[in-house]
Amino acid sequence: MPVHSETRHLPYTAQQMYDLVADVARYPEFLPWCSAARIRRTFETGEAQVLEADLVISFKVFRERFGSRVTLFAQQRKIDTEYLDGPFKYMRSDWHFQDAPDGGCNVSFHVDFEFKNAVLQGIIGVVFNEAMHRVVRAFEQRAAALYG
Repeated sequence: MPVHSETRHLPYTAQQMYDLVADVARYPEFLPWCSAARIRRTFETGEAQVLEADLVISFKVFRERFGSRVTLFAQQRKIDTEYLDGPFKYMRSDWHFQDAPDGGCNVSFHVDFEFKNAVLQGIIGVVFNEAMHRVVRAFEQRAAALYG
């Protein structure tokens, strides 16, 4: 059950980083291993906007589609993701974006998941930490390209 958490200070506003992460449809443009994204549906629920989305992840010989529910809390600048269907036993992630008093913002990211496929779980287990760092760096590089 890989788990990864980190907080980074970035030279962008919390709103800019929230907007970047909330734009799920554009993930294939910059996220490693994400070869496609499709928003199934969007709806409002109280204080949040909810996206049901499919992402296609390609890694070596594996190509898997998975569905997730992405809940966007714009007022709190928070994004929660939960697994709907695909190759995972479960998957949860969350992002928190907070403006820093000295400028820029703090971005906190947490992910917890397990694959159904033991072979894929074993492969990911070996490279998991590096993979998560590459994903976070991809968001940072995308922010620099958009806002830098």
